[in-house]
Amino acid sequence: MSFPFAMAGVVAFVLIAVFAPWLAPHDPAAADLFRRLQPPFWLEGGDLSYPLGCDALGRDILSRLIFGARVSIFIGIVVVALATLIGVLAGLAAGYFGSWVDTVISGLVDILLGFPYLIFAIGLMAMMGPGIGNIVLVLAYKEWVIPSRVVRGETLAAREMDYVEAARSLGASSIFILLREILPNIITPVIVVATLRIAQVIILEASLSFLGLGVQPPTPSWGAMVADGRSFMLDAWWVSTFPGLAIMLLVLAINLAGQSLRHGFDPRSTT
Repeated sequence: MSFPFAMAGVVAFVLIAVFAPWLAPHDPAAADLFRRLQPPFWLEGGDLSYPLGCDALGRDILSRLIFGARVSIFIGIVVVALATLIGVLAGLAAGYFGSWVDTVISGLVDILLGFPYLIFAIGLMAMMGPGIGNIVLVLAYKEWVIPSRVVRGETLAAREMDYVEAARSLGASSIFILLREILPNIITPVIVVATLRIAQVIILEASLSFLGLGVQPPTPSWGAMVADGRSFMLDAWWVSTFPGLAIMLLVLAINLAGQSLRHGFDPRSTT
């Protein structure tokens, strides 16, 4: 029952991101110091034309939230798409060919998994410098190991199936078997994992931006917006609270949608 509501939430965020220039009531980068820390419209001193209030530079929080959705969703989708492509190819090769190919790929996966993800990303971002392009590269650099392990395990089981043996006996090439026989039969868990990993990547991007290593001003980022308001939590709670709620709601919607997909594809799963 949660799937329609979760998907509706995800679609709503995507539509907000796509139509941000038309939905935002103000320029997200336009500062007005006369409106510095202006409260939401329902509090004393608020203004309905700035419904969620303004930040320390007088910028409209609602407009920055709307444009910030673009950054989070774009990075989440691009990183997971790139990492899934690399991980699927690596997992297929490791699981099907075995031998030294599996040893090399699995060894690299184990090494990368030995580093805490966020600390690993912080170190790379500190060396490469902030920016959306570098965030995508840094997060995809380790993100591929998750789909790779999933695909490797599925491929190890699939390569012994009768339909694979039949393709071999007919003289099909390894590339044909991998892409036309094995991949279509193991794509379901890949889709589920990719969906769930988008939420994780969004959190990581927000964390890097919160630390000042991610998206740089004037581009709005939910993580940076939370960081901007941490000095005003007692006097202007809305500066950090609304972007924090946006992160929570988007990640929750994606996770619920992913869990529903997993249960739909595998009704026997209970967790």
